[in-house]
Amino acid sequence: MELSAKPASVEDILPWRDMYRLEMGCQIIHDSLHSRKGWTEPYLLIAGGVTVGYGSIAVGGPWKGKPTMFEWYVVPQYRSHLFDLFSALLAASGAAAIETQSNDTLLTVILHTFAQSVKSERILFHDKLTTSLSPPGAMVRHATPDDAVELLRLELDSEAHWVVEVERRLAAAGGVLFHYNRPYGDIYMKVAEPFRRRGLGSYLVQELKRVCYEQGNVPAARCNPTNIASRKTLQKAGFVPCGHILTGSVSL
Repeated sequence: MELSAKPASVEDILPWRDMYRLEMGCQIIHDSLHSRKGWTEPYLLIAGGVTVGYGSIAVGGPWKGKPTMFEWYVVPQYRSHLFDLFSALLAASGAAAIETQSNDTLLTVILHTFAQSVKSERILFHDKLTTSLSPPGAMVRHATPDDAVELLRLELDSEAHWVVEVERRLAAAGGVLFHYNRPYGDIYMKVAEPFRRRGLGSYLVQELKRVCYEQGNVPAARCNPTNIASRKTLQKAGFVPCGHILTGSVSL
Protein backbone atom coordinates (compact mmCIF):
# COMPACT_ATOMS: atom_id res chain seq x y z
CA MET A 1 0.00 0.00 0.00
CA GLU A 2 1.37 3.39 -0.97
CA LEU A 3 1.53 5.85 1.94
CA SER A 4 2.06 9.58 1.51
CA ALA A 5 1.45 13.02 2.98
CA LYS A 6 0.41 16.06 0.97
CA PRO A 7 0.17 19.75 1.93
CA ALA A 8 -3.33 20.92 2.80
CA SER A 9 -5.19 23.95 4.10
CA VAL A 10 -6.59 24.44 7.59
CA GLU A 11 -10.06 24.07 6.06
CA ASP A 12 -9.09 20.70 4.54
CA ILE A 13 -8.30 19.18 7.94
CA LEU A 14 -11.31 20.51 9.87
CA PRO A 15 -13.36 17.25 9.72
CA TRP A 16 -10.33 15.29 10.91
CA ARG A 17 -9.66 17.79 13.69
CA ASP A 18 -13.25 17.26 14.92
CA MET A 19 -12.49 13.54 15.28
CA TYR A 20 -9.19 14.36 16.98
CA ARG A 21 -10.88 16.64 19.55
CA LEU A 22 -13.57 14.06 20.21
CA GLU A 23 -11.03 11.31 20.86
CA MET A 24 -8.86 13.57 23.05
CA GLY A 25 -11.77 14.59 25.29
CA CYS A 26 -9.59 17.02 27.24
CA GLN A 27 -7.87 20.40 27.19
CA ILE A 28 -5.77 20.71 24.01
CA ILE A 29 -2.92 23.11 24.67
CA HIS A 30 -2.15 24.18 21.10
CA ASP A 31 -5.71 24.12 19.76
CA SER A 32 -5.64 27.78 18.72
CA LEU A 33 -2.52 27.61 16.54
CA HIS A 34 -4.49 26.83 13.38
CA SER A 35 -6.44 30.08 13.73
CA ARG A 36 -3.22 32.13 13.53
CA LYS A 37 -2.43 32.82 9.90
CA GLY A 38 0.96 31.52 8.84
CA TRP A 39 1.63 29.64 12.08
CA THR A 40 0.89 26.12 10.85
CA GLU A 41 1.43 23.86 7.83
CA PRO A 42 -1.20 21.08 7.72
CA TYR A 43 -0.84 17.83 5.77
CA LEU A 44 -3.34 15.15 4.82
CA LEU A 45 -2.24 11.53 5.25
CA ILE A 46 -2.98 9.23 2.32
CA ALA A 47 -3.05 5.41 2.30
CA GLY A 48 -3.80 3.66 -0.98
CA GLY A 49 -5.34 6.83 -2.38
CA VAL A 50 -7.63 7.29 0.64
CA THR A 51 -7.31 10.11 3.19
CA VAL A 52 -6.83 8.53 6.62
CA GLY A 53 -5.87 11.45 8.85
CA TYR A 54 -3.71 14.54 9.10
CA GLY A 55 -0.68 16.06 10.76
CA SER A 56 0.12 19.69 11.53
CA ILE A 57 3.48 21.42 11.79
CA ALA A 58 3.98 24.61 13.83
CA VAL A 59 6.16 27.06 11.90
CA GLY A 60 5.28 30.48 13.36
CA GLY A 61 5.80 32.28 16.65
CA PRO A 62 8.21 30.44 18.98
CA TRP A 63 8.48 27.61 16.40
CA LYS A 64 9.78 29.85 13.61
CA GLY A 65 12.91 28.27 12.15
CA LYS A 66 12.19 24.97 13.92
CA PRO A 67 9.23 23.23 12.25
CA THR A 68 7.58 21.17 14.95
CA MET A 69 4.95 18.46 14.70
CA PHE A 70 2.25 19.28 17.26
CA GLU A 71 -0.99 17.64 16.12
CA TRP A 72 -1.50 14.19 14.58
CA TYR A 73 -4.49 11.97 13.92
CA VAL A 74 -4.97 8.67 12.08
CA VAL A 75 -8.34 6.90 11.91
CA PRO A 76 -8.35 3.69 13.99
CA GLN A 77 -8.55 1.23 11.08
CA TYR A 78 -5.24 2.53 9.68
CA ARG A 79 -3.24 2.71 12.91
CA SER A 80 -1.34 -0.44 12.04
CA HIS A 81 0.45 1.88 9.57
CA LEU A 82 1.06 4.58 12.19
CA PHE A 83 4.87 4.64 12.04
CA ASP A 84 5.07 4.42 8.26
CA LEU A 85 2.53 7.21 7.88
CA PHE A 86 4.59 9.37 10.19
CA SER A 87 7.73 8.61 8.19
CA ALA A 88 5.91 9.77 5.06
CA LEU A 89 4.84 12.97 6.82
CA LEU A 90 8.34 13.55 8.11
CA ALA A 91 9.76 13.23 4.59
CA ALA A 92 7.16 15.62 3.16
CA SER A 93 7.33 18.27 5.91
CA GLY A 94 10.94 18.27 7.09
CA ALA A 95 9.79 18.58 10.71
CA ALA A 96 12.75 18.99 13.08
CA ALA A 97 10.95 18.44 16.38
CA ILE A 98 7.84 17.02 18.02
CA GLU A 99 5.81 18.66 20.79
CA THR A 100 2.85 16.93 22.39
CA GLN A 101 0.92 16.54 25.59
CA SER A 102 1.38 13.13 27.13
CA ASN A 103 -2.38 12.48 27.27
CA ASP A 104 -2.34 12.55 23.45
CA THR A 105 -1.61 8.84 23.11
CA LEU A 106 -0.93 8.73 19.36
CA LEU A 107 1.58 11.57 19.17
CA THR A 108 3.26 10.54 22.44
CA VAL A 109 3.97 7.11 20.94
CA ILE A 110 5.41 8.85 17.88
CA LEU A 111 7.51 11.17 20.06
CA HIS A 112 9.17 8.34 21.95
CA THR A 113 9.77 6.42 18.71
CA PHE A 114 11.17 9.18 16.49
CA ALA A 115 12.60 11.79 18.87
CA GLN A 116 15.57 12.14 21.17
CA SER A 117 16.36 14.40 24.15
CA VAL A 118 12.72 14.26 25.26
CA LYS A 119 11.92 16.61 28.13
CA SER A 120 8.93 18.04 29.97
CA GLU A 121 8.11 21.71 29.41
CA ARG A 122 4.95 21.91 31.53
CA ILE A 123 2.82 19.84 33.89
CA LEU A 124 -0.88 19.75 32.98
CA PHE A 125 -3.61 19.71 35.62
CA HIS A 126 -7.32 18.91 35.60
CA ASP A 127 -9.84 19.53 38.36
CA LYS A 128 -10.79 16.60 40.59
CA LEU A 129 -11.49 17.97 44.08
CA THR A 130 -13.79 20.65 45.49
CA THR A 131 -12.15 22.69 48.23
CA SER A 132 -13.43 25.19 50.79
CA LEU A 133 -10.42 27.40 51.49
CA SER A 134 -11.11 30.65 53.33
CA PRO A 135 -7.99 32.60 54.42
CA PRO A 136 -8.71 35.07 57.24
CA GLY A 137 -9.62 38.56 56.01
CA ALA A 138 -9.44 37.61 52.32
CA MET A 139 -12.09 38.12 49.65
CA VAL A 140 -12.22 37.70 45.86
CA ARG A 141 -13.90 40.34 43.69
CA HIS A 142 -14.03 41.62 40.13
CA ALA A 143 -11.12 43.87 39.20
CA THR A 144 -11.98 47.49 38.36
CA PRO A 145 -10.15 50.08 36.22
CA ASP A 146 -9.12 51.81 39.45
CA ASP A 147 -7.09 48.73 40.46
CA ALA A 148 -4.70 48.94 37.49
CA VAL A 149 -2.10 51.29 39.00
CA GLU A 150 -1.83 49.34 42.25
CA LEU A 151 -1.65 46.02 40.39
CA LEU A 152 1.27 47.32 38.33
CA ARG A 153 3.01 48.54 41.48
CA LEU A 154 2.65 45.06 42.96
CA GLU A 155 3.95 43.51 39.70
CA LEU A 156 0.62 41.80 39.06
CA ASP A 157 -1.40 41.60 35.83
CA SER A 158 -3.12 44.96 35.43
CA GLU A 159 -5.57 43.37 32.95
CA ALA A 160 -6.61 40.53 35.27
CA HIS A 161 -10.38 40.18 35.72
CA TRP A 162 -10.27 39.02 39.35
CA VAL A 163 -8.36 40.16 42.42
CA VAL A 164 -7.93 39.11 46.04
CA GLU A 165 -8.20 41.74 48.74
CA VAL A 166 -6.86 41.29 52.26
CA GLU A 167 -8.17 43.90 54.66
CA ARG A 168 -8.91 46.20 51.69
CA ARG A 169 -5.41 45.83 50.22
CA LEU A 170 -4.84 44.18 46.84
CA ALA A 171 -2.88 40.98 47.30
CA ALA A 172 -3.29 38.81 44.18
CA ALA A 173 -4.75 38.82 40.69
CA GLY A 174 -5.76 36.27 38.08
CA GLY A 175 -8.29 35.09 35.57
CA VAL A 176 -9.36 32.44 33.09
CA LEU A 177 -8.06 32.39 29.50
CA PHE A 178 -9.79 30.67 26.58
CA HIS A 179 -7.02 30.04 24.07
CA TYR A 180 -7.73 26.31 24.29
CA ASN A 181 -10.57 24.22 22.92
CA ARG A 182 -13.74 25.21 24.73
CA PRO A 183 -15.17 24.46 27.22
CA TYR A 184 -11.69 24.30 28.77
CA GLY A 185 -10.41 27.45 30.46
CA ASP A 186 -6.83 28.06 31.55
CA ILE A 187 -6.59 29.44 35.09
CA TYR A 188 -3.72 31.79 35.91
CA MET A 189 -2.88 33.85 38.97
CA LYS A 190 -0.07 35.57 40.86
CA VAL A 191 0.26 36.65 44.50
CA ALA A 192 2.15 39.83 45.37
CA GLU A 193 5.37 39.23 47.28
CA PRO A 194 4.25 40.75 50.64
CA PHE A 195 1.23 38.42 50.73
CA ARG A 196 2.79 35.08 49.82
CA ARG A 197 2.76 31.93 51.96
CA ARG A 198 -0.72 32.71 53.34
CA GLY A 199 -2.72 30.37 51.10
CA LEU A 200 -4.04 33.23 48.97
CA GLY A 201 -2.91 31.66 45.69
CA SER A 202 -4.84 28.44 46.30
CA TYR A 203 -7.82 30.47 47.49
CA LEU A 204 -7.84 32.49 44.24
CA VAL A 205 -7.48 29.34 42.13
CA GLN A 206 -10.40 27.79 44.03
CA GLU A 207 -12.59 30.80 43.31
CA LEU A 208 -11.53 30.98 39.65
CA LYS A 209 -12.52 27.32 39.32
CA ARG A 210 -15.95 28.22 40.69
CA VAL A 211 -16.28 31.15 38.24
CA CYS A 212 -15.27 28.87 35.39
CA TYR A 213 -17.97 26.30 36.22
CA GLU A 214 -20.60 28.99 36.72
CA GLN A 215 -19.91 30.21 33.17
CA GLY A 216 -20.43 26.70 31.78
CA ASN A 217 -16.74 25.98 31.29
CA VAL A 218 -14.22 23.43 32.62
CA PRO A 219 -11.16 24.70 34.54
CA ALA A 220 -7.65 23.51 33.70
CA ALA A 221 -4.14 24.68 34.57
CA ARG A 222 -0.46 24.10 33.88
CA CYS A 223 2.88 25.07 35.39
CA ASN A 224 6.61 24.64 34.94
CA PRO A 225 7.80 21.27 36.34
CA THR A 226 10.45 23.04 38.44
CA ASN A 227 7.98 25.51 40.00
CA ILE A 228 7.26 23.62 43.21
CA ALA A 229 5.30 26.52 44.75
CA SER A 230 2.88 26.62 41.80
CA ARG A 231 2.48 22.85 41.82
CA LYS A 232 1.54 22.89 45.51
CA THR A 233 -0.79 25.87 45.03
CA LEU A 234 -2.74 24.15 42.25
CA GLN A 235 -2.97 20.85 44.12
CA LYS A 236 -4.11 22.53 47.32
CA ALA A 237 -6.98 24.05 45.30
CA GLY A 238 -8.10 20.63 44.02
CA PHE A 239 -6.20 20.31 40.77
CA VAL A 240 -4.60 16.94 39.99
CA PRO A 241 -1.72 16.38 37.50
CA CYS A 242 -2.92 14.66 34.32
CA GLY A 243 -0.01 14.95 31.88
CA HIS A 244 3.04 16.78 30.60
CA ILE A 245 3.91 18.90 27.59
CA LEU A 246 6.77 16.92 26.06
CA THR A 247 9.27 18.03 23.42
CA GLY A 248 12.01 16.25 21.52
CA SER A 249 14.23 16.64 18.46
CA VAL A 250 13.50 14.34 15.55
CA SER A 251 16.06 11.60 14.95
CA LEU A 252 16.59 11.22 11.21
